[in-house]
Amino acid sequence: MARAIHETGPARDKVMVTVNCAALPAGVIESELFGHERGAFTGAIRDKIGRFEMADGGTIFLDEIGDLPVELQAKLLRVLQYGELERVGGNETVRIDVRVIAATNRDLAAEVEQGRFRADLFYRLDVFPIQVPPLRERPGDIPLLARHFTMLLGPRLGRKVETIPSRTMDALQAYSWPGNVRELQNVLERGIILCRGSRLEPGEWLPELDSPVPEGVVQTLEDLQRQHILEVLELTRWRVSGERGAARLLDIKPTTLEARMKKLGIERPA
Repeated sequence: MARAIHETGPARDKVMVTVNCAALPAGVIESELFGHERGAFTGAIRDKIGRFEMADGGTIFLDEIGDLPVELQAKLLRVLQYGELERVGGNETVRIDVRVIAATNRDLAAEVEQGRFRADLFYRLDVFPIQVPPLRERPGDIPLLARHFTMLLGPRLGRKVETIPSRTMDALQAYSWPGNVRELQNVLERGIILCRGSRLEPGEWLPELDSPVPEGVVQTLEDLQRQHILEVLELTRWRVSGERGAARLLDIKPTTLEARMKKLGIERPA
């Protein structure tokens, strides 16, 4: 998501720097973010620019921002408010122009109430919040993601997977995916490795279901057809025939479309 935001913005030709705030040790995270001067601490044998300076003119993605130590939150707030920083051990102010994207799996409002996250930093970051629902709440995205990862991973693994059968796709959509998109990618990679043909057939590589397939997770062919016809009719403002009609876009005869609309109970809104 952060990469997509960066690549659709004005700084898409500039660098995007990613920082996992949860993965960096507490003793080095300040230096990693803001840089340090030679001699600032033991082992600092040369000047080093931090991630914010690396991202100058571009984007910095602060992943797991909720894990940032409280003592560093004030320094980050200054960078966001004034666009300037000081390297560890230095006294020179460095001005930067960086687009900041932050992500967290924590409830930052609750973290503020419990004193684990600064309220002023929270409100500074909370400019344009984007809620990304877990994969289990958007099973309709799974076919698109599955095909994307199959095309991406197949050549890399020396496999040519051209088809994902409906049985395989149904099983993928029925799983709850606690590991979200990353887990889906890993499972598909395992399946591609074990695949012996051009079809990604179901097998032991698929995750086991904790419960039966939830009702309504897998749409019937009739439901999908009805939804598609409705979308095309909306696009053509309910014009059925003619050069700009829905039948033309669907590549069927107007009489055939009208028959299907009647069968599926599709009626033009009043």
